[in-house]
Amino acid sequence: MNLNTLTAVELLQLQAAATNELKARGIVKTQNNPLGDYTEWLVSKALDLELQPNSNAGYDGISQDGLRVQIKGRRVTPKNNSRQLSAIRKYAQNDFDALAAVIYDEHFSIVEALLIPHEVVGQYASYRDHVNAHILILNGPILKDPRIRSIKSVLISIMDLNQN
Repeated sequence: MNLNTLTAVELLQLQAAATNELKARGIVKTQNNPLGDYTEWLVSKALDLELQPNSNAGYDGISQDGLRVQIKGRRVTPKNNSRQLSAIRKYAQNDFDALAAVIYDEHFSIVEALLIPHEVVGQYASYRDHVNAHILILNGPILKDPRIRSIKSVLISIMDLNQN
């Protein structure tokens, strides 16, 4: 198999199949890597963001006009269809202006992609003491909130342009 000929999504699908086998063998416990990095790359291309170093707290990318965007991705599968995003730390410190949240299906197709203003995140996220962070689940009323912008079509366009 020549990996150089596969698209980014095909490589992710191959990785998912390998991870599933490793999980079945009891070697790994989770299935989400390298989802975070891919989502940050995809959103940064779609929104023309400059990605920040991993050590940067609060946001992952910044636009040319200064919009600070935290980026979260979640892959749902038939065995785990939770739309709970990873922990949002230090929400009250106002370290980001918007949250870009992307939900993928098990084959890395985009199900949902939203740009959510900071204040809207706070209205729908719950603070959890045991993780010392806010938790946001992308289902229910938040999906109908008019302050949220869908970025699904622009992400899909970027995926289509980057088929190599």
